[in-house]
Order: sequence, then C-alpha cells, then structure tokens
Amino acid sequence: MGIQSNDSPYRFREVQVSSSLKMVSSITAEDIISKDTKTPILAPQTFAGMVERRLIEKFEGEDISRVIQSWRLLEYDYEHSKYLEKNYNTIRDEFKNAIGDMDKLAEQGNNIWAGALSEDASAYGVGWSTLVLMDRGVWDQTNVALFPKTSKIVKDSGVPVVELFFASMEPDSKINMHSDFTNFVLTSHLAIDIPYSGSNKCRLTVGDETREWINGKVSLFDTSIMHDAVNEADKTRYILMMRVWHPDLTESDRKALQYLYDCLEIPDLASPDPGSRFMAEQRANLMHEFPQVKTKKKSSKKKTKGNAKGFGK
Repeated sequence: MGIQSNDSPYRFREVQVSSSLKMVSSITAEDIISKDTKTPILAPQTFAGMVERRLIEKFEGEDISRVIQSWRLLEYDYEHSKYLEKNYNTIRDEFKNAIGDMDKLAEQGNNIWAGALSEDASAYGVGWSTLVLMDRGVWDQTNVALFPKTSKIVKDSGVPVVELFFASMEPDSKINMHSDFTNFVLTSHLAIDIPYSGSNKCRLTVGDETREWINGKVSLFDTSIMHDAVNEADKTRYILMMRVWHPDLTESDRKALQYLYDCLEIPDLASPDPGSRFMAEQRANLMHEFPQVKTKKKSSKKKTKGNAKGFGK
C-alpha cells in the first residue's frame, strides 16, 4: 500500500527540536490535516511560509491540497519526538542496565536479539538483530516487563506506534541497500548508544541523503525508498526503532489496517459464526491493552537487622 511517491517529504527527516538552524513551528497536527488549504498557516517570515503562500496564490482555483499538506508537514515538529528526546537518559539507562547481563536478559526475555525472519530480510546483510516490545500493535508482555520505563515513555508520548523494538548492529557491519516496499508506516529511530557519536562512523542513507545517528536524537524517514546502513565502529550500535502510522492515513484507515493485522493473529475475527467472532474480538481487545507492569522504586526505609528470613524484631 502506497501513500507517497519517492518524492515523499519523509525521504529523510531528522527532528532537530533544539537546533538554532530551525525555527520550531507552532502549528499542530490538526492545522496540517485541516481541510482549509487556501489560507496560509506557516510563519510568513520563513522560507516555508513564503513557499506555502506562493503555492496558494499560483494555483488558486486548483486542488493542490495534498501538496500543501505535505509541505506543511515538513515544518511540523512531532510532539512525540520532543518527548522521547526529553526522556532519552531514562531510556538509555534502563537499556544499558538490562544488556549489562545478556545471559540473564536472554533467559528472562522473549526471543531476545532475533535475527532476520525471512530470506529476503537476511539478504540485506548480517550482524543486525532486534528485541521486540511491540509487534503489529500488540505489546510483548514479557519484554515490556523487562523495559517498563521505556515502554511507558513511548506509550505516554502519543506516538502512533505499530511496531517498537531495540535494534542492534554489530561492529564493522552493513545493511545492504533495500526497500521495505510499503509506506503506510514510516520509520522513526531514537539513537540509544551510538559508538563515537558524532564521528560519522554509524550512518543511514535514504535515497540520496546520508545522515549519522546522534545519541539522543530522533529521526523519521520512509523505508519504501531505497536505504542502507553502516556501522564502521568497533562497537555495537543500538537504537530504539518505531514503525509509526503514516500521517496521511485517516483514523478509519488505521483501524482497518490494524484489523487486518489482528485477523492474521486471530483468524476467528473473520469467522462467519457470531459466537466465535465475539470471542475473537474479546481476545483482540485484551491483546491491545498495555501490560500492567511495575517499575522498581528505591526504598527510603533503612535496613534493620533481623533473622535469616529478613524479618526484624
């Protein structure tokens, strides 16, 4: 399913919330998807605002609403990106603490650091693997329990996430140029642990643009466009990767696509039998609930001497 062509404004977007080179826009998602594309909404003193105004004037009377909405999207700083970057230290610390004991993580987790699931994917290259927190809209309860802070931060950020996972890339490895052949979802990365961050050793190329991952920064791009990646460092690269619904999708589009995912997981959702279908719907509802997990809190109570069972008198 395609939403945009290779001229997509999402070919590569690095969210630079604090950059002095970019004016942070005050427009909202509601402004962007607004039916009113005949009235300029971007700051008139900016280049983006001038282009928007000129588009409206030059093509007056013609329907170029999709073009204008796409142009506006380039100026939109996604709130979830700001929230994730703000909570980067918490996500990084929880992640590093968990991978500090890989044997324990593998023992307690579900399918930890899984490799390619298909021959097509394995052809992209070796040395990359994933640790899944959400797959096709369904939280992995086991792994969420191991990363409760990260999972809750992503949930609270409001990002329209479809898939969520940590992705590792081994030292001196690459992922070959390829396309994911669909763009009803876009891909977003939060750089967690980039070896020698800022030295250009870990890079991602989308189309004809190449960027390096920078610790704590979020990027957004369209993987239907040919892309590749490289880690030239002598250490493993780690990112938090999200597949997010394309903003051009309506709420009904998202629900319909999620229903298709659910049918693949629970075939009885399409059963002609009302009873079987009802039970399947209940199961699907439970499947999408955020797992009830508790984060560990440091106790403020002082330890007291006690017996062997730990009960002081």
